[in-house]
Amino acid sequence: MMQTDLTALTERHIHEECGVFGIYSKTTADVASMAYYALYSLQHRGQESAGIVVNDDGLFTSWRDVGLVSEVFPTERLKSLGTGNIAVGHVRYGTTGSDNKRNVQPILVNHYKGRMALAHNGNLTNSHELRQELESKGSIFHTTTDSEVISYIIVQERLRAPSIEAAVSAAMDKIVGAYSLVISSPSKLIAVRDPHGFRPLCMGKLKDGSTVFASESCALDAIGAQFERDILPGEIVVVDKNGVKSDTSHCGKAPKKLCVFEFIYFARPDSVIDGSSVHIARQRAGAFLALEHPVQADIVIGVPDSGLDAALGYSRQSGIPYGMGFIKNKYIGRTFISPTQAMRENEVNIKLNPIRSVVEGKRVVLIDDSIVRGTTCRRTIDLLRRAGAREIHMRVSAPPFVSECYYGTDIDDKNKLIANHHTVEEIAEIIGVDSLGYLSLDDVVKLADNTECGFCTACFGGGYPTPIPQDGGKDRFECKISERTKA
Repeated sequence: MMQTDLTALTERHIHEECGVFGIYSKTTADVASMAYYALYSLQHRGQESAGIVVNDDGLFTSWRDVGLVSEVFPTERLKSLGTGNIAVGHVRYGTTGSDNKRNVQPILVNHYKGRMALAHNGNLTNSHELRQELESKGSIFHTTTDSEVISYIIVQERLRAPSIEAAVSAAMDKIVGAYSLVISSPSKLIAVRDPHGFRPLCMGKLKDGSTVFASESCALDAIGAQFERDILPGEIVVVDKNGVKSDTSHCGKAPKKLCVFEFIYFARPDSVIDGSSVHIARQRAGAFLALEHPVQADIVIGVPDSGLDAALGYSRQSGIPYGMGFIKNKYIGRTFISPTQAMRENEVNIKLNPIRSVVEGKRVVLIDDSIVRGTTCRRTIDLLRRAGAREIHMRVSAPPFVSECYYGTDIDDKNKLIANHHTVEEIAEIIGVDSLGYLSLDDVVKLADNTECGFCTACFGGGYPTPIPQDGGKDRFECKISERTKA
């Protein structure tokens, strides 16, 4: 086997970005509970922190903290938020700023026309320049997130705009990058999607007439809301006592570029995004893999959870039987702490366990959604070898990662990506498989057959839809003095 320093390729899985939710009720209601259940269903999009802001006729009550939704909102804490007619919620995995409490969303801002709560999914590409401009005019930032930059731009525009939605529209002329926003003013709920439509955002209705917005349709299902439609790229939707109105003046200003990794990994399989089922898209990925990279084998298995649908698609297309090759320990969450270094290094052994009777003596096709740096999949493959797999042929339902992402995915250093330093054959040797095949760039954009949006494939070398920042690291607002660019 090729010798390489695996410690230099220490892998963390691609992280989710964030999940946002908003509800406008025609009457005073327990909107906090609705937000809680919706955020629970969006937990897969971020496990660092959670927050809910309840608006009762302009009086804002909030609670935000680090932790999972169930940890942040025990029963009494949730009750303390009281009732209201508007609520905004957020679950976070931060792609700008660290995971400390000050960066928890929704962002709350006080200004001369009242308060504003803002929840943001995505990542700006010009936040550094905007923040410098704002600070030069006296703005004082309390977080290290680009989400606070968005809120300050909106407040600044509100000084001269006739309404909050007009201020949001003016802010969209200044901010660049990925943003799906849910915003509460004292009397309105606003949903916004950037002109490229990088991140998903949809709208639904409850039986009592309440309007809701969420990152994914699975959150609507969780609270019994009827899905109405996706928010258009560039659209601003405003809900108030007079009903729902839409501003499409920013629509069509940029090519549609939904992040294709929403279908590969981020979204829940039971969600429908921009008209396409995530579950079916992943099966299509597996079918494409079977056509692109056929192999003689006895069984197809997937790495839980996002590899399972693709494995089913590969099996159906190839005719090779599908099997459950791993059991995932579903009780290990964010709070799981390995007590010793040896256990930390072998955490995958605790999270996943192969079923020996399924793989022993078999030629196995192993499906996963991605290979980032190499070590996690190497340990997974070692588990299969120890369980007696005779051959392992790995298939990946995404192209190789070769570029940074600036739009909300936690890939901020291409030098740490294994595909930037090794050929496919070399990677196969490093991770210990008999063969390796990635989904092609041509086929990855065909996964969502009902989606009219084009796709962003920048992290796969498909080119960036916007100008890219020169200081795009996740912690760019938290670096040491010696690491900052000299003025």
